[in-house]
Amino acid sequence: MKKLTLLMVMFTITCTSVFAQITREQSVAEWKRAKAYTKAYLDAMPADGYSFKATPEVRTFAQQMLHLTDATYYFISAASGKASPIGKVSVEKTVAQTKEATTKAVMDGYDFAISTIEGMTDADMSQPASAEGVKATKGLILAKAFEHQTHHRGQTTVYLRLKGVTPPGEMLF
Repeated sequence: MKKLTLLMVMFTITCTSVFAQITREQSVAEWKRAKAYTKAYLDAMPADGYSFKATPEVRTFAQQMLHLTDATYYFISAASGKASPIGKVSVEKTVAQTKEATTKAVMDGYDFAISTIEGMTDADMSQPASAEGVKATKGLILAKAFEHQTHHRGQTTVYLRLKGVTPPGEMLF
């Protein structure tokens, strides 16, 4: 058990070190790629699918994408110290669940992330910050924001499939 615990601690330290070392330029490139990939998902879903729920207990397709955006604003603001242009408003709760309104809101969120990260320096990435009550480096918080948007975009693959739409191909690079 001690070996497993030690292994997990070492893995966490390694991952944290890797994320803390990502450059501003690499982060911007990844967010631009994620924006294009998410846009392909938004484009692929027919307009009548934006209010679609895979099951009654889950978010609609639009809500998934708007939730992704709410979290992007939160994490990018936490990492950079720059105020979110939407303040404490939730786009998931305020934006119409139409294809046009959802796409605009989501793309605006990515634009905020990209422009904010472009305004940071490589040295900023290793500076301390806090998100969700956890202290981490700004680079790690940006990595968590990226992980979150990837997670929710990935969830919408099922929504597309259930609507008979083939999801966009993977865009790793």
